[in-house]
Amino acid sequence: MANKNSKTPKLQNSKLETPMTASPAPTPEAVTGNVVEVTVEGSNYKFSPSTINAKKGDTVRLTFKSVGGIHDLTLDEFEVQTSQLGDGEEEEVEFVADKAGTFEFYCAVANHKAMGMVGKLLISN
Repeated sequence: MANKNSKTPKLQNSKLETPMTASPAPTPEAVTGNVVEVTVEGSNYKFSPSTINAKKGDTVRLTFKSVGGIHDLTLDEFEVQTSQLGDGEEEEVEFVADKAGTFEFYCAVANHKAMGMVGKLLISN
């Protein structure tokens, strides 16, 4: 038998409300930079395009496609390296261009770099 004097809480509405939490402040790169998307093809001893341009603070999103052989794309200064990819395979890498300058990217497979499989990343202020 229910007690007539007991107070059962009543719901005002059926929606559950989740308390709001603060998000961390975005980094300066996220606020000031753009996203630069580039597809780079690696074929026998060359990259196309062989020069990539971006601005300091940009997020660079590279899609690397291997064409005609096994290749990778390595960019030491930004700690970027794709897997070694076979003909027709592709991989996407992304990094923030947090320093200005001219940086070399290359294929680290066998002697491909020595055979001329290099390119330039130009980051302006």
